[in-house]
Amino acid sequence: MDSKYIYDFVLKVQSIAKIGLTYSTDPYAISNYKEINNLTIDFLEKFMEVKFDRPNYFSRDIYPTPNVSVRTVILSKERNKVLMVREVKDHGYSLPGGWADLYDSASQTAVNESRQEAGANVEVVRLVGITNRTPFKKPTSVPEYVVIFEAKIIGKLGEHEYETDDVGWFDINDLPPLSPKVTKGEVERMVFAAVKGETIFD
Repeated sequence: MDSKYIYDFVLKVQSIAKIGLTYSTDPYAISNYKEINNLTIDFLEKFMEVKFDRPNYFSRDIYPTPNVSVRTVILSKERNKVLMVREVKDHGYSLPGGWADLYDSASQTAVNESRQEAGANVEVVRLVGITNRTPFKKPTSVPEYVVIFEAKIIGKLGEHEYETDDVGWFDINDLPPLSPKVTKGEVERMVFAAVKGETIFD
C-alpha cells in the first residue's frame, strides 16, 4: 500500500480525534478520543518518521491564521426562498455549513454539510464569495474566513443528522430567527449576493 495513502488515512483519523477532544463532553468519548490521538501520534512518530519537535499540523505553535468554514446558499426555483436549517444547540436558523474538514475541498464541504444538516443532495453552481467573519465574532473566538457557495438541490429532501432539528424554505425578505453564531447582516449579504449573481469578498 502506498505510504502517502497510509499517511493521509492516519492524518484523517488524527483530525477526527482532535475534533472530538475539542467538542465532546462525554467522558467515555473523550477517553476514546485521547487513546486514538495517542495511537496515531505513536504510529506517525515510529513508522512514518514524522517529527513532533517542530511546528506542524499537530501542534498549535504554527503561524496564526484564520480557520475556514463554508456556507451554502440553496435557492428555490423561483429564487425567492432560501433553504435554512435550525441548530439544535441554540434553536436559531442558519445556512447549511460548518468548518472545512481536513483533505476535503471547499466545494466538497458544501456538498457534505448540505447533506448532513439539511438532508439535501446538492450540486454546487458557483462561488458566491469569501468573507471575513472575524469582526462579527466575540473577541475570544477563533478568527474565521467563510467560503460561500450557491448550490442547487437535486431531488427531494432526505433525512438530516443530529446537529439540526428543522429544515425549511424561507422567503428571502422574511428570514426566521437566526442562530447567534451568525448575524442577520451576514446572512442577508450572502443570500442576496447569490440571488443577484454577485461576488462578494472581505
